[in-house]
Amino acid sequence: MSAAGELRPAVTAADYRLGTPTWCPGCGDYGVLRALQKAAAELQLVPEQTVVVGGIGCSGKLAYYFRAYAFHGVHGRALPLATGIKLANPRLTVLVAGGDGDGYGIGLGHLLHAMRRDVDLTYIVMDNHIYGLTKGQYSATSRKGFRTRSSPAGSTEEPVHPLELALAAGCGFVAQGFAGDPDQLSRILVSAIRHPGFALVNVLSPCVTFNHEDTYDHWQNALVNLGAADGVDPDGRPTWDRWGALQRVAAAQELVRGVIYQRPVDSQATPCAKAGQVAGDGRDSDLYPAQRPGRGLTLDEQEEYLARFAG
Repeated sequence: MSAAGELRPAVTAADYRLGTPTWCPGCGDYGVLRALQKAAAELQLVPEQTVVVGGIGCSGKLAYYFRAYAFHGVHGRALPLATGIKLANPRLTVLVAGGDGDGYGIGLGHLLHAMRRDVDLTYIVMDNHIYGLTKGQYSATSRKGFRTRSSPAGSTEEPVHPLELALAAGCGFVAQGFAGDPDQLSRILVSAIRHPGFALVNVLSPCVTFNHEDTYDHWQNALVNLGAADGVDPDGRPTWDRWGALQRVAAAQELVRGVIYQRPVDSQATPCAKAGQVAGDGRDSDLYPAQRPGRGLTLDEQEEYLARFAG
C-alpha cells in the first residue's frame, strides 16, 4: 500500500534497472544482474525496502545497477556491513553481492561467522576463478596449476571449495547457479531470498577477458543440473539432508547447479535469524523506537531490544 492507502502498482524486472553497466561485453555478471532483477520482480521486492551491499571487485558493482538502496564497502567486509544493516532494521531485505576474491579470499573469515550466526542475508558470490578488476591474478577458487599473470608457472595452492565449506559449516541454504542460465538462477535466488536465515548462492560467472579456460561452454558442459530449485535432487532425496548433500557435492567436485541444501524452516533458528523473521509479521512497530522521528534508543531500550532475541 502507498502512503495514501491506494494499491502499489506491480513491480517488473525493468523497474530494478539502474544506469548502464560497464562490465566487459560478455561478462557473466550481466546474467546475474538479469536473474536478480527477475527474482526481485517475482517476489515484488519494494526498492525502498531493499538494500544491496557490494564488495570490492567487478561483481561488487552490481549494487550500482540494481534499483534499491546500496552500500559499497571495503574489500572483504561486505558481510559485516550487511549484518549491521539487517540487525538495525530487520524489516529490510538485505542482499550482498561480491566475488570469489572478496568472499573466499580476504572475506572468508566473515563468511564463516555470517553462516554461523545465520543472519537473514542472501549472499550472491560471482565466482569467476580469477581477479578481474586487478587484471588477471589467480584467486582463492582457481584450480591448482592455473596459469595467470601472478602464477606464470601455475598456481601451487589447492583452491577453496565454497560449497563443501558452506555445508560443513552448517549454512542453512546452499546453492550454485550459472550465469549462462539466468532463468534457473532467478528461481534459485527466489528460494534463497525467501529462506529465513543466511543463504549462500555461488554463481559461476565467466570472466571473458582474463579467464579463457572457465568459459560459458566449459561450465555448460561440465555442470550437472540438479533441477529448477524445487527442493529435491535428481534422486528424489530432500535437500535438507546436509551430510548427504556434502557427500554428493564432493563426489561431483562441486560441478553442480541448483539448490543443494536447505535447512527446514522450522528447525533451530538462531537469534539472528529470529530477528530477521520478525520483519514480516506486522507487529514490529514497537521494536524500533529509534525509527520514530527525532530520537534514538536509550540504554534501557537497547537492552530490551536485544533481550527479545537472546533466547
